[in-house]
Amino acid sequence: MVFAGVTHLFWGRKEFQAQVPDWTTRGTGFDKDDVVIVSGVLEVMLGASLVLLPKSRRTLGNYLAAFFVAIFPGNLEQYLKKRDGFGLDSDRKRLFRLFFQPVLVAWAMWSTRDGRR
Repeated sequence: MVFAGVTHLFWGRKEFQAQVPDWTTRGTGFDKDDVVIVSGVLEVMLGASLVLLPKSRRTLGNYLAAFFVAIFPGNLEQYLKKRDGFGLDSDRKRLFRLFFQPVLVAWAMWSTRDGRR
């Protein structure tokens, strides 16, 4: 998470901007770069919090799952608009990425669940 967030903030910004749906910035005063920066900061914070706040892992896992749900429109936009980025340079790869998003949501919930049964 931290690495992905740092990528948003530095060398991957242009590619992430291509994933931001046009409707997310209409009438807001923000541009796509602002959305990428905010999402990058959130990813860094979530990743660091998972390490630094172990007692809050369950709550953080819920936030992380919500984050993965919130960014899904960007993955959908990338597929629908046929935008290349991060090696997703074909419809097949972009479609696979769409089906991978629920896996990330499940991973966030599963990996931060209570260890007690």
